[in-house]
Amino acid sequence: MSQNNQPVDWKLLYKDVIYVFKKDKEIRPKTLGQQKYINSVRKNDIVFVIGPAGTGKTYLAVAIALSALKNKEVDRIILVRPAVEAGESLGYLPGDLLEKIDPYFRPLYDAMYEMMPSEKFQKYMERGIIEIAPLAYMRGRTLNNSFIILDDAQNTTLGQMKMFLTRFGFGSKVIINGDTKD
Repeated sequence: MSQNNQPVDWKLLYKDVIYVFKKDKEIRPKTLGQQKYINSVRKNDIVFVIGPAGTGKTYLAVAIALSALKNKEVDRIILVRPAVEAGESLGYLPGDLLEKIDPYFRPLYDAMYEMMPSEKFQKYMERGIIEIAPLAYMRGRTLNNSFIILDDAQNTTLGQMKMFLTRFGFGSKVIINGDTKD
């Protein structure tokens, strides 16, 4: 039964497929909650997703974004995370900006690499089709025709969230996900 006591047609749940860039890779919802998540993103331009670790928030966001890019529904994907350490200080990190923020974006990279060939990912990064954007560097931008994922949103301040919510423009979709208990 669903939340409103309506019967669930489980066959329909598993018929929904998100196609990504690897020919042998099909992403399917595993729970009714994931199906609702996918449907919500399809119907709305901005979606907030809240759930504990391991529920597929980031993974499905990446799959839906890649599918939208593949189907030419958007021109690019913007991956955003606040640069917040998990209780330990990383100290000084050598390298350019991308090298410094790399550890924070690893969960998004992991999902990307599972859903598309690494060469294609690198090519898209070089061309700006997939962009890594630390939240601190979003001010002043307007992101049109983009699929924007704000991952780990529970680590943003109120000011950062307000700033982020004013960044997306025409033709864009936004997924904001996080774990309020984290």
